[in-house]
Amino acid sequence: MEKNINEILREYEALQSRAEKEKKERAEKIHRKIPRIREIDDTISRLGLECTSYSIGLKPSEQKEYLEAFARKVEKLKHEKTALLKDHGYPPDYMEIKYQCQNCSDTGYIGQKKCACFRQRLIDRAYNQSNLGSVLSRENFGTFDINLFPDEKFQGHSKTPRQNMLDILSRCEAFTHNFEKDNGENLLLYGGTGLGKTFLCNCIAKKLLDKGKTVLYLTAFKLFRILEEYRFRPMDAAPNKEMLDFILTCDLLIIDDLGTELANSFTNSELFNIINTRLLERKKTIISTNLQPNDLIDIYGQRVFSRISARYRALEFYGHDLRM
Repeated sequence: MEKNINEILREYEALQSRAEKEKKERAEKIHRKIPRIREIDDTISRLGLECTSYSIGLKPSEQKEYLEAFARKVEKLKHEKTALLKDHGYPPDYMEIKYQCQNCSDTGYIGQKKCACFRQRLIDRAYNQSNLGSVLSRENFGTFDINLFPDEKFQGHSKTPRQNMLDILSRCEAFTHNFEKDNGENLLLYGGTGLGKTFLCNCIAKKLLDKGKTVLYLTAFKLFRILEEYRFRPMDAAPNKEMLDFILTCDLLIIDDLGTELANSFTNSELFNIINTRLLERKKTIISTNLQPNDLIDIYGQRVFSRISARYRALEFYGHDLRM
């Protein structure tokens, strides 16, 4: 984790240098093409230096009057500059510095806190190191093939697997479309193996990543291993504390294959803490599992079951294992 953080900080330094270089190149271009704008910029710089040195020796009342006059002069020059840019077909902010992230100005931090873009870069690195980045390029809404699902009735269900999957697909796309709405919607994807649950988790992850949301995908096994290392291995606490923060605060947490881990009092307690904390913080979560909803109460207890049953939309997957 520390290595990733240092590498990302170097990336931010490079982004800032590039933004400053591009701003300088745009300014030089405009100064060559519109000499009057060079004069305006030089005048604003000179006025700024004069203001700093001259206003120091003034009385408070005189200083206020002087600074107001200075602000009026600069504002008038800026209006002239904007008008000249517009007359020559350039946007008003053409000569301003363009940061990739306007929230943190490509520093990675807002005050003392990591910006969302920093956190997502850390998550993206975890994805790339786990090869999930290449998976998302293959498994997304654009590559979803509804024809893989049979259109014949299956074991007494009123809808065919294809009809059912069309409904699920619509729900998942609506979930991404309405993600920013404070509707408290979370998803529970359940059913047998090989029915498309993980594929749809990846579809949702890709769509929201493309929208600039922080998304963390973890299998249940990986999730509880991170929590175990954080709780019981102090030497590993620092990097895993960073990951624990992601787990609790990312825009979307995807817990895949819940039920494949070794369930015990520790996993049950931690799962409740994650689900409950994210509900309180109004952060959205998707859980996929091969278990039936009623199995959740037997394995994870009443507290976990009550949160999921009350606050998650359950989507059932059924049909034959597509991997077969």
